[in-house]
Amino acid sequence: MMMIGTGFVALGIMLFLLLNKNAASAQDFSAVPAQVNFFAPELILEDLAGNRVSLNDYRGSVVLVNLWATWCPPCREEMPTLQKFYEKYKEKGFVLIAIDQEETREVVAPFVKEFGLTFPIWLDADYLAQREFNTMNLPSSYVIDRTGKVRLMWIGGISKNNLEKYVPDIIME
Repeated sequence: MMMIGTGFVALGIMLFLLLNKNAASAQDFSAVPAQVNFFAPELILEDLAGNRVSLNDYRGSVVLVNLWATWCPPCREEMPTLQKFYEKYKEKGFVLIAIDQEETREVVAPFVKEFGLTFPIWLDADYLAQREFNTMNLPSSYVIDRTGKVRLMWIGGISKNNLEKYVPDIIME
């Protein structure tokens, strides 16, 4: 009797999962941003060409700073989404700056080419950005408004749906 009961429970669970698989796959399990309000740190790093770059140079633009690494699976997964969003909004004063954490130019450049990334890529050999933004997680992303205030913070991967839901309002302000 107990084996028959267990079989029916297992069958019920299997049917439930099969019937609800479309609902689960349609959900967006990416990170939702936290609304924050603090001034962006002054970051001075190097870009892929070896040029000195500063976050303050982008004052007046809406900037999404993305901390990432080539070895990070969610970072790799979100890159095509970030690239498409950048292409869609760059003419509206939006900039995406991807700051690679502790990897060399020789590691990062092939990744950038593979993914066809056209937004600025900065190198951070000493984890300065992680310290300044007070995070140890990758990916982590921060949306900075035109006045230099960080307004949104993501810890974890970003989806197209969440980018479109939260960032355009800040771009259009």
